Amino acid sequence: MSESKSVENTESKSPMEKIGQNVYQKVKSSGVILPLILLIAALSIISPDFLTINNFKNILRQVSVNLIFSVGTAFVILTGGIDVSVGAMLAFSAVIMAGLMPTVGMFPAVLIGLAIGFSLGLFNGLAVAWLKLPAFIVTLAMMLAARAFAFIYTGGYPVSNIPMSFRFLGSGYIGPFPVPVIISLGVLLIGVLVLKYTTLGRFIYGIGGNRDAVKLSGVNVIKYEALAYGINGLLAALAGVIMTARLSSAVPSIAESAPFDAIAAVVIGGVSLSGGKGSLWGVFVGVLIFGVISNGLNLMSVPSFWQNAVRGIVIFGAILFDRLRARS
Repeated sequence: MSESKSVENTESKSPMEKIGQNVYQKVKSSGVILPLILLIAALSIISPDFLTINNFKNILRQVSVNLIFSVGTAFVILTGGIDVSVGAMLAFSAVIMAGLMPTVGMFPAVLIGLAIGFSLGLFNGLAVAWLKLPAFIVTLAMMLAARAFAFIYTGGYPVSNIPMSFRFLGSGYIGPFPVPVIISLGVLLIGVLVLKYTTLGRFIYGIGGNRDAVKLSGVNVIKYEALAYGINGLLAALAGVIMTARLSSAVPSIAESAPFDAIAAVVIGGVSLSGGKGSLWGVFVGVLIFGVISNGLNLMSVPSFWQNAVRGIVIFGAILFDRLRARS
């Protein structure tokens, strides 16, 4: 009787209710929803300005860029890889894009910036998947080179000749919703659909779970692993577009902590560093946890160096938690 009732309840639900239940189960299984709730509750007690609609809009706007490049990092980590060059790829593609806007126009410049990000990420992926080089070393080299070329291209100065219309992407609204929030949630949703319903997504999970088995089944592992890194570079460049629009300039030193923030958010969100396990819904909650912590510390006027100490502790805790979770 109970099984028939369960089937009837499931069948009677609307498609939106089923999607909502699926999202809830994914987030719940990642184990991060309770810490987020406790964190929000604690900060609401400590700071009366925290639990307001405007402040939550501010948090979502602040984490929008982090969510975009964290989705890309999740693609790489799901394959069992790592990429510490996210911030450098973001900065390099952003300064090139901003520098080209006066000559080629806004839209072509954005496309060129996105193409640069994808190309840099694809280069990382080919070096890892085809040449069999260690992912950390490859992406560390990319981090140093791309950041250096960003400074060389700009001479160390911000590129500020940004059209007013372009700034809409960073500070505009569509109805009551900030544009960066809409874009980041769109990226999250597309990433979820790609990982769940496409061949690319299945092979990304497969490569991280058992690379040899996927290879023996006749799959071109090099192609799909390199594509995961390419998507990471593309989303890093897209994050650079949003950040440039928000700051009204492209700065070669921006997003230096991006790879570490992304890795921490991905791991906190339940994605295993060994690959093959985790979901982007958990990553979303992991990004929110970091955003809530930063926002709460700012409201409490905590000095920036103490904030960096807290971020470091959270990152260490995330890595430790991932190792303990893997052992269990």
